[in-house]
Amino acid sequence: MAANGQAAAVPPLDAHTQQQMAAVLGQDLAAFESLIQGLMSPQNEVRTQAERLFQACKTHQADACMQRLVQVLQGSQVMDCRGLCAVLLRKALTTEAENETWKSLNAQTQLGIKTELLNLIKRETNRSTSKMICDTVSEVGAMLLEENQWPELLPFMFTCVQSGDERLLESVLRIFAQLVASIEMTLTPYLDTLHGVFAQCLTSQNNDVRNAALRATCSFISSIEKKQERDKFQDLVPSMLGCLGTALSSGDEATAQETLEMFIEIGEEHPTFLRKNLVDIVNAILTVTEADNLESGTRQLAAEFLVTLAEAREKAPGMMRKLPQFMGKLFHTLMLFLLDIDDEPEWHAADREEDEGIGNGELFDVGLEGLDRLAIALGGNSVMPIITQLLPAFLQDAADWKKRHAALMTLAQIAEGCVKVLTNHISWTVDICVAGLQDAHAKVRWSACQAVGQLSTDLGPDFQDQEHARLVPTLLAAMDDVNEARVQAHATAAVVNFSEDCEEELLAPYLDALVSKLLILLQSPRNIVREGALTSLASVADSSKEYFEKYYTVVMPILMNILTTANDKTLRTLRAKAIECVSLVGMAVGKDRFGGDAKHVMDIFMALQNAEMEDDDPTASYLLQAWARVCKCLGHDFLPYLQVVMPPLLQAARLEPDVSVKYLDDDDDDDEDQNEDVETLIIGDRKICIRTSTLEEKSTACSMLCCYAEELREGFYQYIDEIVQLFVPLLRFAFHEEVRSTVAGGLPELLQSAKCSVEKGCGKDSQWVKSIMDYILGPLLEATKKEVEAVIIVSQVQALGQIVSVCGEALDQNQVVLIFTELRNVLDASLERRKERESRRETEDFDEDEEEAIEEENEEEDEVSDATCDCIDELLKKFKSAVMPLVEQLLPYFAQMLEPNRSNTECRIAICLIDAVLESASENGATMKYFNSFVPVLLNHCTHEDAEIRQCAAYGLGICAKVYGEAFAPVCKDALAKLMQVIQSADARTSEYSDSTDNAVAALGKLAEYQSVHPAAGLDAHQLFQFWLSQLPLKSDKSEAKVVHDQFCKLLEAGDVRLLGKDNANLGVIMNVLAKTLSEGKSVISSDEVQAKLMSFLQKMVHSIPQNIVQQHLAQLDPKSQQIVHAALTPNGH
Repeated sequence: MAANGQAAAVPPLDAHTQQQMAAVLGQDLAAFESLIQGLMSPQNEVRTQAERLFQACKTHQADACMQRLVQVLQGSQVMDCRGLCAVLLRKALTTEAENETWKSLNAQTQLGIKTELLNLIKRETNRSTSKMICDTVSEVGAMLLEENQWPELLPFMFTCVQSGDERLLESVLRIFAQLVASIEMTLTPYLDTLHGVFAQCLTSQNNDVRNAALRATCSFISSIEKKQERDKFQDLVPSMLGCLGTALSSGDEATAQETLEMFIEIGEEHPTFLRKNLVDIVNAILTVTEADNLESGTRQLAAEFLVTLAEAREKAPGMMRKLPQFMGKLFHTLMLFLLDIDDEPEWHAADREEDEGIGNGELFDVGLEGLDRLAIALGGNSVMPIITQLLPAFLQDAADWKKRHAALMTLAQIAEGCVKVLTNHISWTVDICVAGLQDAHAKVRWSACQAVGQLSTDLGPDFQDQEHARLVPTLLAAMDDVNEARVQAHATAAVVNFSEDCEEELLAPYLDALVSKLLILLQSPRNIVREGALTSLASVADSSKEYFEKYYTVVMPILMNILTTANDKTLRTLRAKAIECVSLVGMAVGKDRFGGDAKHVMDIFMALQNAEMEDDDPTASYLLQAWARVCKCLGHDFLPYLQVVMPPLLQAARLEPDVSVKYLDDDDDDDEDQNEDVETLIIGDRKICIRTSTLEEKSTACSMLCCYAEELREGFYQYIDEIVQLFVPLLRFAFHEEVRSTVAGGLPELLQSAKCSVEKGCGKDSQWVKSIMDYILGPLLEATKKEVEAVIIVSQVQALGQIVSVCGEALDQNQVVLIFTELRNVLDASLERRKERESRRETEDFDEDEEEAIEEENEEEDEVSDATCDCIDELLKKFKSAVMPLVEQLLPYFAQMLEPNRSNTECRIAICLIDAVLESASENGATMKYFNSFVPVLLNHCTHEDAEIRQCAAYGLGICAKVYGEAFAPVCKDALAKLMQVIQSADARTSEYSDSTDNAVAALGKLAEYQSVHPAAGLDAHQLFQFWLSQLPLKSDKSEAKVVHDQFCKLLEAGDVRLLGKDNANLGVIMNVLAKTLSEGKSVISSDEVQAKLMSFLQKMVHSIPQNIVQQHLAQLDPKSQQIVHAALTPNGH
């Protein structure tokens, strides 16, 4: 817009264009019709010239142009011309910004267009052109009716309804169907009248009228927001189903498919509208899914409708679970869809992963997707009774490999939705998989590999822990399937999934066999097998870590050979996977082992990066990630390669989203719709196509940049400003969640790098660091405020906390207030999302499964609260009690988390905040006012059955003992009793509770040190310290162990008689604690200084205690601790 509010001036036309316009807009209508025909020309040059001229006419002489469109639409003998004129008129009048073209027309032209459009509805007999005219009337009507600028339209339409003319009736119903989506409120007063019209027309003998009535009815049901008004149409559902039945019985599957699509829309928008007729609807649609005489497309849409209803958890929770018999039938039908598969020779011969779908029919893919979605929607409790009946029947059909294949694929598909239930039936699933891996048919063996891989991912690590002894040997055998390369390759893929969630100790016994087998497969003549072997080898190395070092000298030369010799185009993927494998092996064995080969590897990587590559060569994307892994391995030794790595990485991070926007009725080919790399969104009458590979590459690049900042710190100095400038706008990158999350986490890393560079003298100055923080903080707060995805909010709040941790001292008072304000907004929004979920409890179909679903969804909110608590903790650490007035404003949110109806996780978070306040803000008695609120909470939860709650409460009691001084003395005995109950409980040293027990021991040590001096505490210091020593060293909670062993060292240094005991009676026990602590090493000792002090104390002690006592206590020690004592006995021993 121009500064004065008027439209910007239109550029002047050249003389030639003016002459052309005068000709086509003159008295001779044939000239304008010729222009319209030019717009349809198959010749690009002719069509382009026509488009330019039409645009000029529309822009410079809109009145004349619109009038000519109407005139050609009225009178042309060429049907295509008339149809195009209707489309052009609609787009010209309704798609310009703020209806600019319509508003530019004079009143006479506007009136003429409206009048002629209504006349055309009455006169037009060609069905195709009539539909286009109706579309134009609908959109122009939607534009004008809300402002009462077409008062003649609705009376005209009702007159047509009453005319009895079936052609007019069809047209008007079409217009009503489209109008309601845009101007629902305008039509509300006519709902009763329209209900009667629809009811009558849905039973019309005229197919066109009946189908038009169905479209209009469905459109109204989908568009009307108020339930009370929408429910007026519920009695029409049987007639709507009748329309579907009529279409199917007459063989009109096109209409049946259109009907099902409309039902799907209702199911998505207002599933509860269907509840009253649910049994009839589901029964009817199930019949369609089961009818194998119908087209695949019809059965697919019928299945889609039923799955859509099952997925309506927010709007109709539990509704479909009330129909278990029907759900069982649907599951069975979807499994039958999986029989739409053939054993094509090409499947066996193809040498690419993407060819694994050869032989799959259209229904096969529908079945796979439907089973996955249905399992997630219904949950394991509903699905398992169905599956335990269906799978055995399919598996036991020895004559039909397709059924056995379908059963295994079903198991793979349902795993994600049935995790909790299947975790209790792991042995059953493995029975099925092992039998499948030994099946006579190759495709069944392949599907068993698929099932093992998916179950490894969804049920891990329990799946691996419980059944590794059966699974690994069976997979190794599958890799010996030399006659079926596809099975061999898919077995290696299953190993990838299996090893990704596998502890290195569990994997170690199988490494000899796995590595040997994979190296043999690298000699296969089939690329698909070699590529799979490389990916599997990389995953095994990554998971086994230092255990893989023994294979390094054999594996690395083979990988290097592939890197240098796989130069043929057909071997590009093999080479790319070798790049991945080399970098993961390097990370697994570490810098000391990999360092000798690193330069050679890097030289090869640089040569590959500098070589010319085709757009579809995967080498570049694999290199992006490989460089970062090598950087993690080499640390600062990687710095010389940054100048090679960074240019393509920055280029990838700057990629713009590849997005195209089209109208749904554009006649372009549908190549993009069929492209798996393109995600399509339908919004109104627009189709938005987004190329996902571009977004993935951008996301990966951003992640790699964060990795370099984290690993290289001050060495990354020269790139910090550039990347900060790149990242900040991406905080609001709408096209990809991972990008937003990654840059949020990366900005604090860049800030840390900047701070390190200043501290190391290679950066600018502290003001530069402050300027970076200022540049980041505002946009990060704004992005957090606008974000709607809880998982991204967690990343953003964590980033705020990290910024405070890195340079919170540079924050001014206003910035601190802004951070607290945003934390409050985050908690408010999280509470609102919880309330929305809670409203589902009020629905009539709410059940236990839905309760479980709400709990799972609320876990994301727990993560938000957890991140918020951590951020407050960082603020307290930086600003102590100075920020307590701001913290106090947030305490009510956390107090609610302690209510009995809240989850254990929420309770733990609230107690963590209490701990943070006590630990960081208690200077000068600042937290005394919370004594009566905080201490009872800690006491009451110290013996809680939840291990994490128990741990946090015990930790908090230890802080209270330290910071509250004599004020805590009256509750000391109660606190001691609780702590002793934790330490002496039967489950104290189980894996679940060992961390909480360590924290209770730590708290007891604080009671002994800080409270035993107060008579009111009533504690026996010597007895308490003696018991404390009996519990040392701590081993489970490593961070708390370091704190406690620091305290132990400090007390020894001070010669505290309470610890040493009367007449040094505790020296022998102390000697043992010292030996055991030193034998645990740096994992439980905070620094080299403390380690040296502990060793010094031990050396003094073993020489000052009578040797018979030393030997007596020595016998109680494990061999490693005994070696420590023997070293202490040796002069200058270590």
